[in-house]
Parts: sequence; C-alpha cells; structure tokens
Amino acid sequence: MKAIAGSILGQATNTWFKKTKAGVWFYNKIDQWYNWAAKRYDIQILSEEEKKMAKFPALKKRLDEIEKKLKEHRH
Repeated sequence: MKAIAGSILGQATNTWFKKTKAGVWFYNKIDQWYNWAAKRYDIQILSEEEKKMAKFPALKKRLDEIEKKLKEHRH
C-alpha cells in the first residue's frame, strides 16, 4: 500500500514539475544529453511514434506501403 501511494504521489509531482519553468528547462537538458549520447555512441533512440508503431506491426506495415506508393507517385 505504501509503494502504491508513493508511486501515485511521485507521478503527480512529476506531472506538475514538467509544467514549471524549471521542469521545462530540466527536461530540455535531459533531451539534449540523450541526443548527445546517441550521436556519440551511435545509439538509436526510438521516438514516441516508433514506440507506438512497434506495438502495431500490421498498421506499421500498411503505413509503410502507403508511404512507398506516395513516393513512387510523386516521382
């Protein structure tokens, strides 16, 4: 019970902090650090879109086919 309450309180605090000026600054710095590390160590960091598409492989395949057809049509 204590762990659940702590988790809920922590998430609420995190959500609030993200909206403050300090939180925006902090999360921007974290993003910059992630990007720096990804480039330096040649690590691929998945975007939110890539993470969501990984959950739906059939949809991803269909969208890839549509994008391919659009590219062929444009050229």
